[in-house]
Formats: sequence, C-alpha cells, structure tokens
Amino acid sequence: MKPWKILDRAIAPGGSELQLVEHDATFAIRVNGLELMSSRSHASEDAMAEALVHTQPLPAGARVLIGGLGLGFTLRAVLDVLPDDGEVTVAELSEAVVRWNRGPLAHLAGSPLEDARASVEECDVRSLLKAPARFHGILLDVDNGPRAMVARGNRSLYDEAGIAACWSALRPGGTLVVWSAGPDASFLDRLVRCGFAARARTVMTHGDAGRKHVLFIAHRPLGGPAPLPARKKRGASRR
Repeated sequence: MKPWKILDRAIAPGGSELQLVEHDATFAIRVNGLELMSSRSHASEDAMAEALVHTQPLPAGARVLIGGLGLGFTLRAVLDVLPDDGEVTVAELSEAVVRWNRGPLAHLAGSPLEDARASVEECDVRSLLKAPARFHGILLDVDNGPRAMVARGNRSLYDEAGIAACWSALRPGGTLVVWSAGPDASFLDRLVRCGFAARARTVMTHGDAGRKHVLFIAHRPLGGPAPLPARKKRGASRR
C-alpha cells in the first residue's frame, strides 16, 4: 500500500504541529498527527453554503464571513451562491493553511482564493465580529465545533458571549451556520436562549454515506430580541 506523503509541516499559532499530507491525489491536514480534514469528504462543507440560501437567495452586495479556510471547499461553495457584487471574507489563523490553499491545494476547490470577491484575513475570526450588523451570513468551521475541540481557546467562540458576538455582527434576517463533528443539544439551547431561531441538521460526509456531521443553522429574526448578556463566571468580582 502506498504510504501517505508529508508535503509540508508548520506550527500553528497555538503551538500545535500542522502537516499537509497526500496519498493517491487525496490531501489532508493533520494536527499533532490526527487528521482534521480531508479532500475525500466535503459534503458537509458544501451544505453550509446551501443553508445560507435555503429560504431565499443572498441579496445584492451580500457580505459573508467564513471562520476557517480548511481545504477551500466552504469558500468555493459560498462563492457559487454569492452575487456577482458580493464579498466573502475568510478568517484563518494559520499562514501555512493560506499558503497551502494558494499552492498544492488550490486545484481541489477550483482556486477559490483567486476569485476577486474573496479575501483572507490571517486573524482570529472573533476579531471580525466586532463591526455591528456587517454580515448577511456567518459560517463557522472552526476546530471540531462546540465540543471535542483541538484548541481549548476556541471554546469562547461557542459560549453565550461568542454567540452574542455573532448575533451583533449579523444583519437582521442574517444566518449563522456552525459546523460540528457531532450533535450538541446544549449548544442548540444556547443559540435559542440568545434569540436565534435555530435548528440542527445532520449531514453525511459523502452525500448519503460516511460519517454524520451536524450543522447548526441559526437565523437572526427581523426585529427580534437582543441576545442575553453573557453569564458571569463563578468567583468573578461584582462591581
């Protein structure tokens, strides 16, 4: 059997080792030796973009934010439903992942970074959630979702403060889509408590086969209530 070939290595901002590997034209990114994503399966990434336009097309001039570049499949799927005058910004922490997507991975998703509507910010996606009502859609494909995270620092993206930040960055009527490796009833409950009309959708990695992943699809209602304030941690000082 032909072995996997390591094409490149890099250190992620959090200190983990990233590896770009290839086997018989299949590419994968590993974190500390564990496969994080593979070009063999991206149906759930494609479904994230489909969720944005499930009820109606994106409006002219739509702005979409993607948290996590991955292998470029989510970006490609968004570009396929984005208006000609729309914009999509990808937040990606790892310089290596961006470089790989401009190089050996570019052909997998049809070189989406070459599309004039797409731009990449090498930053934490949370830094782009500070502008109020900026985006028509936000897609988060960060780590493994609300649970079983590779990087503990990503936890705050899925707590009530992180959800509230997504709410504020969305335009009224906008959609938040969160990728997850599995179900999480508590996260769905947090989305609802923060004012979103939310549901969970199970998707397969290979269309109608493979592993089951979950998309949390949350709509910010037009004129809906403001999100709940983040809960204070135990032991925090009260002023």
